[in-house]
Amino acid sequence: MAKDVIIACDFSNAADTLAFLDKFTDVKPFVKIGMELYYAEGPAIVREIKKRGHKIFLDLKLHDIPNTVKKAMKVLSQLDIDMCNVHASGTIEMMKAALEGLIREDGTRPLLIAVTQLTSTSEEAMRQQLLINASMKDTVAQYAKNTKEAGLDGIVCSPLEAAVVKDICGQDFLTITPGIRFADAAKDDQVRITTPSKAREIGSDFIVVGRPITAATDPVASYKRCVTDFLGN
Repeated sequence: MAKDVIIACDFSNAADTLAFLDKFTDVKPFVKIGMELYYAEGPAIVREIKKRGHKIFLDLKLHDIPNTVKKAMKVLSQLDIDMCNVHASGTIEMMKAALEGLIREDGTRPLLIAVTQLTSTSEEAMRQQLLINASMKDTVAQYAKNTKEAGLDGIVCSPLEAAVVKDICGQDFLTITPGIRFADAAKDDQVRITTPSKAREIGSDFIVVGRPITAATDPVASYKRCVTDFLGN
């Protein structure tokens, strides 16, 4: 799958989501459906957005015992999504189970990636609250190694760790990076952030962009600006 910009459709209901997507008349952006929207609307919103021609990253961050995750992934794989995820902290065994559950009867499956550390988590919080004394860089690197060993396609990490992950796991190992902001935009609740163009330089494969597009006065123009900055065309 080619590099792309994924819009985080973090709306609370189907009506707002579809009204937002209706603005895109000449392009069908890759979209992320997160917990709030999925829990509010269920599988129906996934099917409707897919029917409209969008690629979908279903961002539910599964994290449970291996057998539970495997069964959940078997259900999600039937939604014709293009990407989904788990938490890397769930261990290699859990990630392997997730991958096994995701494979459909015809042998196909969506991309499966793992979340390392959330971009809202600082190294200070990681040390003081999670009792992880390794550096953010080393922690993300270890989670990436575990994810690759489990056979997954890549990880979610901040753009600041993408280059390190590529060095460790290879250029084919995908990095999906949220925490993207235009240079002239507010940081909001993100801590480890960068711009679309810088993410391209670092080596991100996909960038996930929310409020800089969804809250913009002209979302379509902001999306196109992001695509131009990230893809360089």
